[in-house]
Amino acid sequence: MKQLTANKIFDGQQIQCSHHSKVLNCDMQFSVFLPPQAELGPVPVIYWLSGLTCSDQNFVTKAGAQQYASEFGVAIVCPDTSPRGDGVPDDLDGAWDFGLGAGFYLNATQQPWADHYQMYSYVVDELPALIEANFSVDSTRLSISGHSMGGHGALTIALKNPARYQSASAFSPIVAPMQCPWGQKAFTNYLGKDTGQWKEYDSCELIDVAETQLPMLIDQGEADDFLQEQLMTDRIISVAETKEFPLQVRFQPGYDHSYYFIASFIRDHIEFHSRFLF
Repeated sequence: MKQLTANKIFDGQQIQCSHHSKVLNCDMQFSVFLPPQAELGPVPVIYWLSGLTCSDQNFVTKAGAQQYASEFGVAIVCPDTSPRGDGVPDDLDGAWDFGLGAGFYLNATQQPWADHYQMYSYVVDELPALIEANFSVDSTRLSISGHSMGGHGALTIALKNPARYQSASAFSPIVAPMQCPWGQKAFTNYLGKDTGQWKEYDSCELIDVAETQLPMLIDQGEADDFLQEQLMTDRIISVAETKEFPLQVRFQPGYDHSYYFIASFIRDHIEFHSRFLF
């Protein structure tokens, strides 16, 4: 691991690092914010997963989360959204909704994607091991959050690992990727035509069969241009009500899909996770 940058902010440290990922078979970058409390001992961690076209830096520079992470005493880890590098395949047409910047937080089974696109294992196993070995964090107190494609990733990862995460939250998540164009394109290419594999990465399907519950919060902007065709928030509300799953969904009038929306409510999400991390 190599430290690339370190900046003091709100009495904590915002750090960016690079390392070689064996899981993704390429070099990767990630960012981590350490609150001032980390100088006294290990602190809880919130993993943040970003959306389509993003890197590890979008949340760091736009969300304004460091102030609240310092206030509540939590670290925030931001991985990249896909493998990167000259040998990593991309969408043949250069589309922004698939390939580089669009790893969908799953383990690809189809070629040429399977050699690199193993973002699920990277986020769940390899990156946390690296973080815990190098930073003052408590590996037993983890929560996860994200936006759009990253919201999909946060919810599905938490649902598949309910004993590992204390809570999960999302802004504008893709909750039913099996039913929307973004998800169908990604799943067909990464996972093939077997929809049985698709169910392993669909929040609605996972809630429907969940045996263990964990607290979840979703914020969705009512002015989001992607709400009806891609995000389909009503679907997860319906299945959660049927299964009596502890899901809180808040529709926020006038807010869109942007980081202005995230910055407006990120304190709520950090406070939400802190209830379960301390």
